[in-house]
Amino acid sequence: MTTEATATDSIQKDATPSRGVVDRDEGPLPVLSVAPMMQRTDRHFRYFMRLLTRHTLLYTEMVVAKAIVHGNTERLLDFDATEHPVALQIGGDDPETMARAARAGEAAGYDEININVGCPSSRVQDGNFGVCLMGEPERVARLVEAMKGACELPVTVKHRIGFDDRDSYEEMADFVDTVSAAGCSHFTVHARKAWLDGLSPTDNRNVPPIRYQDVYRLQEEFPDLTIELNGHIETIDDIESHLEHVDACMVGRAAYERPYRFAEADARLFGDDHPIPSRAEVARQMADYAERWMSNGGRLQQVTSHLINLYSHRRGAGVWRRHLSEHDHLDESGPELIVEAMRRAEDA
Repeated sequence: MTTEATATDSIQKDATPSRGVVDRDEGPLPVLSVAPMMQRTDRHFRYFMRLLTRHTLLYTEMVVAKAIVHGNTERLLDFDATEHPVALQIGGDDPETMARAARAGEAAGYDEININVGCPSSRVQDGNFGVCLMGEPERVARLVEAMKGACELPVTVKHRIGFDDRDSYEEMADFVDTVSAAGCSHFTVHARKAWLDGLSPTDNRNVPPIRYQDVYRLQEEFPDLTIELNGHIETIDDIESHLEHVDACMVGRAAYERPYRFAEADARLFGDDHPIPSRAEVARQMADYAERWMSNGGRLQQVTSHLINLYSHRRGAGVWRRHLSEHDHLDESGPELIVEAMRRAEDA
């Protein structure tokens, strides 16, 4: 795995959260995580988020187990050491393949392995994983057993409250009961059901009504399990409110669309009152990161595409976005583009 000496190395070594974690058999769980999001939570975005919050658990994009086992494992699983704590989300339905993928994730240095039982996309359905697996709790239990037998990492499950017409609280509770008996003690629950036909993945994140009370009830009825709430959580205030009812919260689009909002997470949720970096400081560190990435053959746009919202909802946001998007694809552009965009945004 590639490890780089960076300005955040000393931060990571010295930071020890005094609160904001939930104890579990496999080790502490941060009370906040950033959801796995396809084409968003890659290594560059995770590095960026780690500059804003030291303790929030970060997730990879969902990686198909077969790709890990039969593809370029190093390319798929490589990440920067400063991203810890970081979890690998895997999609698949075959216990042996999932076990091999989990073992590879452990060897790569991840802190947790998560099973995708929540994605409603047609491509995922064709592979018989994602939310359709909620209809096969015994199969998910076999996946958990195989993966826990193959590695020492926590194996967790991210799922929905249900799908199609199989969305009663009782069906979700039966699913959790069956899978937890196989050894899973941490469930991240997206508090919307999914429609497998008729709604796009985007619509499935918005159209089905949110049902927080079902997740609260799940926590009450399974007090020995770690229950993490996901779905339309946008602010630290939202998180603090939900933490009165559940063990942890997972944020998704809000972290991507307004990332700087979560620079307060360490102080408010984890008891770490380190100085919050300014947007300008984050931009400079991302310029240094981009320089290292490009020196190893990477492209500038792979980094800058995730920085577009750094100045979101403040003066200078338009200048920042425009300068990056108009120049980051040009051959002559380099890491200094990020610094110049920052200067223009600050001047605005």
